[in-house]
Amino acid sequence: MFGDGLVDELVDGLVETQILMLHLMKENPPVSKREMAESVGISTNAIDKNIVSLKKKGLLKRIGPDKGGMWKVVDK
Repeated sequence: MFGDGLVDELVDGLVETQILMLHLMKENPPVSKREMAESVGISTNAIDKNIVSLKKKGLLKRIGPDKGGMWKVVDK
């Protein structure tokens, strides 16, 4: 889909929004929730809900503080 094998392997059971978010975070780890919301076309509240879901599935971690930190897509 985007040429990123890792994210493509993780897509089972994910909705399209979550797949797009993982690709954005993989390509640009310090991406903000606001930037993701604009790129994906959903609200920042929806981004928050999807982040919680991705973390529960063990696919996503936050490294560092909310400001200045970055996202890590977890290789399972």
